[in-house]
Amino acid sequence: MTPEQSLREKLRKIEALFSGAATDGERIAAGAAANRIRARLCMVAGKEKAIEVKFSISDMWSRQLFVALCRRYGLHPFRYRRLHRQTIIIRAPKSFVDQVLWPEFEELSAALTAYLSEITERVIREEVHGETGEADEVDEPRRISR
Repeated sequence: MTPEQSLREKLRKIEALFSGAATDGERIAAGAAANRIRARLCMVAGKEKAIEVKFSISDMWSRQLFVALCRRYGLHPFRYRRLHRQTIIIRAPKSFVDQVLWPEFEELSAALTAYLSEITERVIREEVHGETGEADEVDEPRRISR
């Protein structure tokens, strides 16, 4: 299994977890997870008023993931004019955001970040230089006192 296939499988499993899949069969059929989550959102929306929630996500990849996740569940991510690009606003029931959307995003983002980090490090190591560690930390030079 390639690293990309492994990542895709992990993302499907994370989605199945947050969809409330109760049986192993449901977890295996992770493709239906988004439908279950949308149904859950509709159920919560019928009981709870949607509020405006503002997120600040500075990492470009994580922001792209969050916007896609919102759209997948039928939410409309936006920002008001003159707000920073890292600001994303949605209107959704607070319990859905707190219990499903944000925790799922954090899990997916962690998996994607680990994958991107691994690929980036490998490419740098193979194509630029074998040492990919951080820069050395040294003491500051002593100042001459007057």
